[in-house]
Amino acid sequence: MLLSIEHVHKTYPGGRPVLQDVSLSLDHGQTLALTGESGSGKSTLLNLSAALDHFDAGEITLDGIALSRLDDAGRAGLRRKHVSLVFQQFNLIPSLTVAQNLSFHARLAECHDPEWEVHLADRLGLSDLLSRFPERLSGGQQQRVAIGRAMAVRPNLLLADEPTGNLDETASAAVLDLMLSLVAESGAALLLVTHSQEIAGQLDRRVHLAGGRIQ
Repeated sequence: MLLSIEHVHKTYPGGRPVLQDVSLSLDHGQTLALTGESGSGKSTLLNLSAALDHFDAGEITLDGIALSRLDDAGRAGLRRKHVSLVFQQFNLIPSLTVAQNLSFHARLAECHDPEWEVHLADRLGLSDLLSRFPERLSGGQQQRVAIGRAMAVRPNLLLADEPTGNLDETASAAVLDLMLSLVAESGAALLLVTHSQEIAGQLDRRVHLAGGRIQ
């Protein structure tokens, strides 16, 4: 199993429970939609799975590595090598071109593969935009760059938090199709947070969070 979340609890300062006894699993090549209302704990669970935050009880295991046993350096190394994230906000670096943004994380992770990035640019319809800066791109184009940047490191696990939330319906459908296609092509697993039942229905499985619990 690639990602195993077992009886995880998370409480924010002040004693407010965010996640209560949450368990789920995701294997290589699988796609899973995580749905729920705002405040239900979806983004918190995504951040915990990415080793961006600490949980209070339970265990999360990624590719056989128990996150509770890692120090900060170990968690950072895990993110560089095994996990990529795509957010609702594109988070591109404005001073870098499309080509430079695409390769940014892969260079940091020391796994830069120019041929793979050329393939990604082609698949994402970015080949003619590589010299442009983010400010000259549409929202859909910027999100495609963000997806390409995330996939450039060939992650085992792609985590996406409302990745089409800032896009219109046409751009949203195109971006989702490209993301699912690249995930299938690479063999990565995808855990995607969404409010949309239509989007959730396009993934292999869906899990609903309510009040910090799996329903």
